[in-house]
Amino acid sequence: MTIRLYDTSARQIRDFTPLKPGCVSIYLCGATVQAAPHIGHIRSGLNFDIMRRWFAYRGYDVTFIRNVTDIDDKILAKSAESGEPWWSIGFRNERAFNQGYDVLGCLPPTYEPRATGHIPEMIEMMRGLIERGHAYAADGNVYFDVRSYPGYLALSNQELDNLLQPSGEGETGKRDPRDFAMWKAAKPGEPSWETPWGRGRPGWHLECSAMAHKYLGAAFDIHGGGVDLVFPHHENEIAQAKAYGDEFAAYWAHNGWVTMSGEKMSKSLGNSVLVSEMVKHWRPIVLRYYLGTPHYRSMIEYSEEALREAESAFARIEGFVQRVMEKAGGPVEPAPEVPPAFAEAMDDDLGVPQALAIVHTTVRQGNSALTADDKEAAVARLAEVRAMLGVLGLDPLDEQWSGGGDRGEDLHGVVDSLVRLVLEQRQAARARKDYATADAIRDQLQQSGLVIEDTPSGPRWELGPR
Repeated sequence: MTIRLYDTSARQIRDFTPLKPGCVSIYLCGATVQAAPHIGHIRSGLNFDIMRRWFAYRGYDVTFIRNVTDIDDKILAKSAESGEPWWSIGFRNERAFNQGYDVLGCLPPTYEPRATGHIPEMIEMMRGLIERGHAYAADGNVYFDVRSYPGYLALSNQELDNLLQPSGEGETGKRDPRDFAMWKAAKPGEPSWETPWGRGRPGWHLECSAMAHKYLGAAFDIHGGGVDLVFPHHENEIAQAKAYGDEFAAYWAHNGWVTMSGEKMSKSLGNSVLVSEMVKHWRPIVLRYYLGTPHYRSMIEYSEEALREAESAFARIEGFVQRVMEKAGGPVEPAPEVPPAFAEAMDDDLGVPQALAIVHTTVRQGNSALTADDKEAAVARLAEVRAMLGVLGLDPLDEQWSGGGDRGEDLHGVVDSLVRLVLEQRQAARARKDYATADAIRDQLQQSGLVIEDTPSGPRWELGPR
């Protein structure tokens, strides 16, 4: 068994060899909390949640770090515009991100450090880089000297002479316009911290290099994030960390965007679809299926039609699960192992689309067994389906989705009682051969979003596609 991953730095799929046998360490660039999350933001966390789950299934002890950028130019701009304190904006949106991760079934990270909680580590890294000749202070700012690090731009495969480095307001005193800010001099009204080079605040790139070093050490296995972070963020992280003396990440994994009309979903384009709004109209497990089942490196073009197709596809899985449970007279435990073909697909750069095809094939086999009244085969197929869905975080019988400790299970029970009462009235109408009334009841239930199926053991219901 060998897991293979596409490594952005190598531009090819590589066999995964952990730095420490039996363990895997992952650093994921998390939220910049200037606003509530849209589904494009949450896709990254969801993709790496599936990666983390697969490593755990394969027996690895996973350390998963997902940071929070709680100070940033955009956060400060929103604070100045609204009059709300920067830390209040950050905290509110950090909670919104965590609620988004939670509602879509993402496991919590091992640690979730905030940038503002790691100023001492950033100061220590800047001090080391200045001593080694890779950074310099100017006008209260601290810059990284890109020409001092020969490997700069290897990740994004650019030429230094052609580089246009993004630059912020107040970044004065640069020796070279392509140098980037690790620390920004204090401005009136902005938060600042004391350093040997004057008061100021962190630059975007420094925080991740410092936090990865603190929580994962000088070398770790996988660094992840959206493909839009390759440059400048990840390129600058590498320069800082390696110039400081760290080996840094052995593999670089990047997920694709969620797009609308061919453009990256973003707040600046005004085309974002907030998670908090989406879950009012779509069940979270369906949203997870929609965002998590395309290959993590592919782009997803958002549309309601595509979401409806995902809902219908997942409804077929749920219907199979429900029918087998009725046949078996209760829950069926997941199989101890996933089918070999599913594992082969997941080992090959997390091939979720190919793995999902195995799920649907197994569902069809299980449905055929039900038709043939082969209870043993149907139960075996459901056990396999549950094992595969569990790895993807999509098992409808998991506590996350079946109600857990909230009122979801109670609500399902109330709805079930009401629907069964109506179905009894329909059955009574059929018994007295009043088929017009029976059909009217069935049609009314279908208009309410329920699918009614008449079975040998009586009618059953489930939520239908939109």
